[in-house]
Amino acid sequence: MSIQLSYLSGTSNKPLLGITIGDMLDGIAARFPHNDALIVPHQDIRFNYQQFKAIVDDCARAFLALGVQKGDRVGMWSPNRYEWTVTQFATAKIGAILVNINPSYRLHELEYALNQSECSTVVIADQFKASNFTEMLFALAPELQHCSRGELKAEKAPYLRTIIRLAEDERPGMWRWDDFLQEAEKTPTDTLIDRQSSLAFDEPINIQYTSGTTGFPKGATLSHHNILNNGYFVAELMNFTEKDRLIIPVPLYHCFGMVMGNLGCVTHGATMIYPSEGFDPASTLAAVEKEKATGIFGVPTMFIAELDLPDFDQYDLSSLRTGIMAGSPCPIEVMKKVQSLMHVSEMEIAYGMTETSPVSTQTRIGTPLEKQVSTVGQIHPHLEVKIIDPETGRTVPRGTPGELCTRGYSVMLGYWNNETSTRNAIDKARWMHTGDLATMDEEGYVKIVGRIKDMIIRGGENIYPREIEEFLYTHPKISDVQVIGVPDPKYVEAVMAWIRVKEGETLTIEEVKAYCQGQIAHYKIPQYIRFTDGFPMTVTGKIRKVEMREQSIAELGLEGAAGIKTA
Repeated sequence: MSIQLSYLSGTSNKPLLGITIGDMLDGIAARFPHNDALIVPHQDIRFNYQQFKAIVDDCARAFLALGVQKGDRVGMWSPNRYEWTVTQFATAKIGAILVNINPSYRLHELEYALNQSECSTVVIADQFKASNFTEMLFALAPELQHCSRGELKAEKAPYLRTIIRLAEDERPGMWRWDDFLQEAEKTPTDTLIDRQSSLAFDEPINIQYTSGTTGFPKGATLSHHNILNNGYFVAELMNFTEKDRLIIPVPLYHCFGMVMGNLGCVTHGATMIYPSEGFDPASTLAAVEKEKATGIFGVPTMFIAELDLPDFDQYDLSSLRTGIMAGSPCPIEVMKKVQSLMHVSEMEIAYGMTETSPVSTQTRIGTPLEKQVSTVGQIHPHLEVKIIDPETGRTVPRGTPGELCTRGYSVMLGYWNNETSTRNAIDKARWMHTGDLATMDEEGYVKIVGRIKDMIIRGGENIYPREIEEFLYTHPKISDVQVIGVPDPKYVEAVMAWIRVKEGETLTIEEVKAYCQGQIAHYKIPQYIRFTDGFPMTVTGKIRKVEMREQSIAELGLEGAAGIKTA
């Protein structure tokens, strides 16, 4: 009997969409003109598809009036606002490449993103949380104080010419958003139609900087075809229709918001709802109730925060049906609560990465509960996945851990202006190497067991942090937990757990170790336990385990062990 290998290809009775994002929006707006398209409570915005298409077209014509050419890079530096989405679709209509800039970027990161992508235009919010975007632009380009709008020549940002600011007051050298939109009058509608019809769906339309834990961020370059299809099939697997109304509390600058959220909705004539500029659990649940939302997105920490609200029981969430939890591993106990207490009976898990547009696997409606909560689902339509031995490159048998690789329409065009990193990530056969460790079972369900870099090797034993985390989540007093490896002079690495205790509960190290005794292998029982109120993480909810490890080494005085060289 031959061994079944860890390889799958995704079939579908629905073909890939062979059109551009702009053409898709036009078609949907014609089919569902009076459906709610975009609702942004914090800005008092409510557009139907007819109105949304109209403002997108105005924005596109305004960009053309400012001289934005096909292939020019247009940066977007803002939290979740309606202008973000208008800019997303307007740039797609004229073939400009949208550069997503993380709202938490500080000055040196902003400078890097603008210069690495060679941005000529940037749209900025005035400020967000502790960041004053306007003042940071003046610090980067003091020449703004003495230049006309659209004629910046800055020493530190040599490609940047135009800044469009989302605020009412005037600032030197910058367009106000409302004034910018008025420029649309200078561009005939036929000029926009001509530009839009000249575009091909395989052309680049988006650069997203991946938040690498080391080195400079890399700009994943994505086409209309990449992201339009991925958004479409994510929503298809959720049984989306024009009647669905989706809460999008995740950041738009990330694939979760702008692809799975925005493009998932627009490809189906569904409604996009942004409950707040940045994530706020109370605003999120209030928007579900007020707008009678049918779907909700989030990373696990968001759902934990929503469930932990003192007045959680006061919100009417009965309209919810579906949603996606992604971005980091989903605790089983959290999933069970979301399905029961939040009424999201058809909650799904999705897995992917920015470089794959992003989703490669997703659980399906009707999947048995055990598979829904313990795996990241099955292969997406029109894609391939395989799991390989990182050393030999050979596909491993089912059930054997290895590196997950993805191939198909979703794989990025490459890293912007970075051929070396592109070659390191995408092999000659066009497989994207994810760096994630995974297993595949007989039914094709994929389970992520960690990052190649996160795997703990203790005295020759391979330990997958996810397995220990899942076990500790079953403790009734534990709200959240993350497991890392720390240096050990004897075993090379030791297991450490960072634990967040449920509000009102107390827990000791001894209790945790006793709970593990006899339940998991002795070498998996955490040697070190640290109680914490939170974890260092990126704004997309990815836990920064590198930072946890560095902090733990310092706190535990393990610098000596960290310096021990291994073979």
